[in-house]
Amino acid sequence: MAQDGKVLALGVLAGAAGISLAAFWYQSRRATGRVAGKDTYYLSNSRSAHQLGDGVVLQAGQSEVLDRLGALIQCVSELKEEVKALKNALPHLQDHIRDELTGRSRKASPLNRTTPTRKKRSSGAARGEGQSSEEAESEGGYITALTDTEEEDESEEDRKVVEPLDELTVLLQRADGLHACSGAEKKEGLSTLLEVKEKYDQKSQYLWRLSRAYADAHDLAGDTQEKKMYAEKGKQVGELAISVNPTCAESHQWYAILCGLLSEYESVQNKIKNGYLFKDHLDIAIDLKPQDPLSYYLLGRWCYAVAQCTWIERKIAATLFGEPPSATVQDALQNFLKAEEMCPKYSKFNYVFLAKCYKDLGKRNQAKMMCDAAFEMKTVTKE
Repeated sequence: MAQDGKVLALGVLAGAAGISLAAFWYQSRRATGRVAGKDTYYLSNSRSAHQLGDGVVLQAGQSEVLDRLGALIQCVSELKEEVKALKNALPHLQDHIRDELTGRSRKASPLNRTTPTRKKRSSGAARGEGQSSEEAESEGGYITALTDTEEEDESEEDRKVVEPLDELTVLLQRADGLHACSGAEKKEGLSTLLEVKEKYDQKSQYLWRLSRAYADAHDLAGDTQEKKMYAEKGKQVGELAISVNPTCAESHQWYAILCGLLSEYESVQNKIKNGYLFKDHLDIAIDLKPQDPLSYYLLGRWCYAVAQCTWIERKIAATLFGEPPSATVQDALQNFLKAEEMCPKYSKFNYVFLAKCYKDLGKRNQAKMMCDAAFEMKTVTKE
């Protein structure tokens, strides 16, 4: 800013000096003109008309000088106007720079426009000497604030706007929000997703959320048949989600959850079959997304359920599948602890099953601590 002020001051001083010099030169020429006029008068009385023509030439030269002096005065006047405009613009320069840095659109100001040039002004003297209009402007000290190319780039940047989210993204965000709610709002997530099923039935991000919505509807349903119906439909959607994108961890995770829910209403044979499906897809989900505490909580639930299997259930599993599932309470405990380690106070149910594991292992003090921790937590969602 200080440097700009010095440049402006020097420009004004140079203009003033130019005016003084021009005035002095003009006065000298006028004095010379008077003498020459007198000489011409006397010569015209005593000499031929040829010397009178010399006086006319002198008057024509004076007229040209006057024209040039008038043009110079006009240029200086215009320079004063531009200096005044720059002075008015400088106080707003800081705000303009702040706007540029924060990404806001550029506001119109004298500094954003190209500084006026004298392309259309009378510049006969400069052009008469073979100079282009650009050269004349350069000698006059007129510099553009932005080149034409820079102005085009600025205009392109101004046209850039934040594109709105697409319809699917908005839908998925709404589904996630409803899933985090409770009661009727949670159940609303299923109806919201079903309204656009035909449109997005080949999108894995939509499908696994739909299977999750069926699981939420299962938890909220009061009738056993209704619960089973939601579990069956959710499992079918989960299968479709996996077929569309086998590398989506959430698809495998929620398919495993629906298999576990459906096993509660199946025969012993189907219950064991769903148990195997549960474990297989949960392992895939952990491989694809190893930092999800929900998967370790679910794996702990599976290990604890297998550890509680009766002798007859193990025999049936061995008969149908060759080798019965194997897991211990200690395995379940390690998975529940893993979920807690990854996300402290992750789930009230995680504390409940930690308490069960400690109780089964004879560690009553730790079991009591987990019960107290579960009591202090608020139930938000089932998982």
